[in-house]
Amino acid sequence: MTSITVPKVKKTKAQVSELRQKRRAELWRRIKRNKMIYLMILPGIVYFLIFRYLPMYGLIISFQDYKPYLGITGSDWVGFAHFERLFTSPEFWTIFRNTLMLFGLQIFVYFPIPIIISLMLNEVRHTFFKRGIQTLIYVPHFMSWVVIVSISFVMLTLDGGIVNSLLEVLGLDKINFLMNADWFRPIYILQVIWREAGWGTIVFLAAITAVDPQLYEAAKIDGANRFKQMWHVTLPSIRSVIIVLLILKIGNVLELGFEHVYLLLNASNRNVGEIFDTYVYVAGLQQGQFSYSAAVGFFKGIVGLIMVVVANRLAKAFNEEGIY
Repeated sequence: MTSITVPKVKKTKAQVSELRQKRRAELWRRIKRNKMIYLMILPGIVYFLIFRYLPMYGLIISFQDYKPYLGITGSDWVGFAHFERLFTSPEFWTIFRNTLMLFGLQIFVYFPIPIIISLMLNEVRHTFFKRGIQTLIYVPHFMSWVVIVSISFVMLTLDGGIVNSLLEVLGLDKINFLMNADWFRPIYILQVIWREAGWGTIVFLAAITAVDPQLYEAAKIDGANRFKQMWHVTLPSIRSVIIVLLILKIGNVLELGFEHVYLLLNASNRNVGEIFDTYVYVAGLQQGQFSYSAAVGFFKGIVGLIMVVVANRLAKAFNEEGIY
């Protein structure tokens, strides 16, 4: 049998214009119908426009020899000279390695912990006890990194620190945690867990509450105990949420936060603690290399974008929902 091809009928300009008007009218009807929802997201849109998208204009200086007194329009263009300097600098690979190491700790050590805490809290049946634990683990999130690092300093210092005092009571040698480069990464990730793990459970607990109770009833009929219900019902049900949050986390591969790391840095641990965020601060603000620091920031953004796209493609390849 031969297939019959139906020729496409070209629309006239009037038809195209009419179709566009219908779509525009439908869009406005949808906006009016859901106007309260759009009003709720308006502050977020304004925030991202002002503080995220408009500042991208300043990335132009990464291709210039920017002078503040000349401005963007008066500064000389140097092309990719700052990027060449970055990639050929001996400091680049040290900073890149340190950043990847801390990011790896966040992915493989920190990221599973909110999931585990959420699963454990979901098994608690005593409401008062459950809410009490949630409150205690949420509180550190509302403290700044200055407070978190200061508390850690008081606990770990050689002079009267509770940890070293306990080691001394046990007959062990004191450990200089704060000046020892080997302890920088463990202290960093423990502080991240302490401050953020409780807050990270909010999304996972919300996802768990949306799981169909009939799935648990069916699992009970099949003889599944509490652990098997958690493994075969709860985790698969929140898998899509876990993957979306993991993709977003991977997008911040080079964005570990300036304040936390900067407060932990000192002359003894800088070789393992210097990351791109602190490097940009030193090069840009302390040394006045504005164009060079902008090039470093541009590189961070490009790497983050690539990682999000790759992680999303991988999620799609395994038949999982991505972020787009």
